[in-house]
Amino acid sequence: MHTALNQMTVRHLDFTTFLDLARDLGCIGVEVRNDLGRPLFDGIPAEVAGKMVRDRGLRILGMSEVYAFNSWDDDIRAKVETIIAAAKASGAETISLIPRNDGTQVGNGERQANLRIALKEVLPMLEEADMIALVEPLGFGRSSLRSKTELVEVIEALDATGRYKLVHDTFHHTLADGGPLFPEHTGIVHISGVVDPALRVDQMEDEHRVLVDDRDRLGNIEQIRALLKAGYKGAISYECFAPEIHALKEPFADLKASFEFIASELQAQPA
Repeated sequence: MHTALNQMTVRHLDFTTFLDLARDLGCIGVEVRNDLGRPLFDGIPAEVAGKMVRDRGLRILGMSEVYAFNSWDDDIRAKVETIIAAAKASGAETISLIPRNDGTQVGNGERQANLRIALKEVLPMLEEADMIALVEPLGFGRSSLRSKTELVEVIEALDATGRYKLVHDTFHHTLADGGPLFPEHTGIVHISGVVDPALRVDQMEDEHRVLVDDRDRLGNIEQIRALLKAGYKGAISYECFAPEIHALKEPFADLKASFEFIASELQAQPA
């Protein structure tokens, strides 16, 4: 299992400490974010930040995010251009596109058309930059892109499988009622757990996403095992949003224990 660390999981750590943590955990890379309430890379120039990552034997697997990319307009185009430039300067391998998640543009027909328009517009930008975009379906009922199947259909219709990959997020996969796996289309896997026994699936929100242990209700082990069995060979990246995880003073021990728990469960019943 190739592990990675999404910056959201330890959002209060400064960039240098974040990188040191990922290195110490044995991760192959990190995902950096522009939505933490402070500048990307904590204001460190992108070229310098990229060197800091590589000096620790890590890769920038992804750079997040452009939100509401499927509500295409000139503002979204500018945001895509900006994140592509930052990704190229830092050596990031992908950028992240996140769908609108406010209950609008969810109608059948409307959402597929909006998705196609946006992906068609972004495609030449990716080709010019020699960049890959990760698109993440969100399983919330209010999301304008819940279905990985719908996403893959549009990507294939545009003949763009070399430029677009999907994010398999174990949380969102559960909220979207599961469905087919697309290992050949998957660029990264996001993991997190929900352990509150009182929550219905349709009540689960980002704030409930904690570390995976034996109380996990999302079936992380089963999803990871199925993806590996189906041929997925990429990174498994921790993305937690729960305030109690963000508040950990020394996250190394907890993250290490969770990664080891997952690995031991996978080893006990290999893919």
